[in-house]
Amino acid sequence: MSASTGNASSPFDFKSASLTLMSFVLKTMSLQTLAQAMEERFGETPDFFSRDPVVIDLTHLASLDALPNFPGLIELLTKFQLTPVAVRGGNPGQMAAALKAGLGEAPDGQSAPARVETVVQEVVREVIREVPVEVPVQVPTAVPTMVVDKPLRSGQQVYAKGGDLIVLAAVNNGAEVIADGHIHVYAPLRGKAIAGAKGNTEARIFAASMEPELISIAGTYRTTDNPLPPDVVGKPAQIRLEGDRLVYEALSKS
Repeated sequence: MSASTGNASSPFDFKSASLTLMSFVLKTMSLQTLAQAMEERFGETPDFFSRDPVVIDLTHLASLDALPNFPGLIELLTKFQLTPVAVRGGNPGQMAAALKAGLGEAPDGQSAPARVETVVQEVVREVIREVPVEVPVQVPTAVPTMVVDKPLRSGQQVYAKGGDLIVLAAVNNGAEVIADGHIHVYAPLRGKAIAGAKGNTEARIFAASMEPELISIAGTYRTTDNPLPPDVVGKPAQIRLEGDRLVYEALSKS
């Protein structure tokens, strides 16, 4: 079946689109357990997400006969500013229940890209044998960096979506800095710092004086209830993630 996409008089049109979606990996059927875990992680940052679309991954639940409470799950995710649009990885019963709740079915997409890549590479090799050509290469766009040059007071929040955050002044108690990439604070860091907000485990937090209320990298966090090591607190330092453990390192002044 084919559809015309060139009718100028039509009030609508269809075009192909390539979108990047987050995957929400569901590991429990209990909405109560899930709600409590999300409240602990994101309760203090209600604007952590901004209506970001997500695909619910049911891979961990596919071996179970039970069905998730999809209406309740959709309501819970919406509460935390997430927009569930589709599911994947579930068994037939779970997928049918998700479709009934108004969610779409996201294709797995694991094997098709590999076949496409093989075909493209073969075509390029054949063209190069016959006629020398220049094959255009797309260079990734530089990751955006946000720079803040004023002190952040209690209640203020800055989010560098999709990139790094550089703060040239103090982040005071009660303030919050969030970045999908690294966080650099060239002044005292006394508030909350959340790096790798969308799951980047390579993100790091740097500060000229490390004394935060809360630090988090890719969801692994630490609060003042668990004080920083003496060789780091109040000193130039960096924090990185090693496995599921936060690692603290003092920075040399030399």
